[in-house]
Amino acid sequence: MENTAQSLETFTLTPSAAGRINYLKSKENNPNLRFRVNIKGGGCSGFQYEFTLDDTSPSESDMVVSASGAEAVIDDVSLGLLAGSVLDYTEDLSHAGFEIKNPNATAKCGCGNSFSVNL
Repeated sequence: MENTAQSLETFTLTPSAAGRINYLKSKENNPNLRFRVNIKGGGCSGFQYEFTLDDTSPSESDMVVSASGAEAVIDDVSLGLLAGSVLDYTEDLSHAGFEIKNPNATAKCGCGNSFSVNL
């Protein structure tokens, strides 16, 4: 199922995240790469975010979110924990990377890559 950032309130990309995804894809020699956002068990808070580029086609249950020419693919299980979230890309003097602003997270670790939810 494909959705645009304008019509999808479940998960959105900021312009900064979209720009960084487009930049990362431009550095690779594979036009079929897709940016994937997954949640996996682990980390110090129970769940952790995983960001990858791969050339696997989205399955029918995956959600494809588009903004400014960039696409993010999210599997249906991860989407349940990411509902209402925003993917951003930030850079400052001490850190550069993707960050998810997740309204479902009840706690997160110091690095921001691990979080917990009340199930």
